[in-house]
Amino acid sequence: MNTRTMLLTCYADTHNYGWHHVDLFTHDSTGREVNWVHWTVDEDGPAGADEATARVEPTLRRTTEWRHGVSADGSDYWTAQAVWDG
Repeated sequence: MNTRTMLLTCYADTHNYGWHHVDLFTHDSTGREVNWVHWTVDEDGPAGADEATARVEPTLRRTTEWRHGVSADGSDYWTAQAVWDG
């Protein structure tokens, strides 16, 4: 069975790199990343990611709450599962 999962990831521009974006990662049934895309956001964090996703990919729906994490360099990020509607 070829089951794929999708994970949205958004960030806080902690280090002021100026790259405000949300990523969508697709993984196969073994957890390997098989595809990735990103788009820019006007606002960092979950609210900005939800707004940008609704505008850019209106048939992509978040299926879980945003889950907060902190990367090794101290940057805040959030992840959530997603699916395509229809």
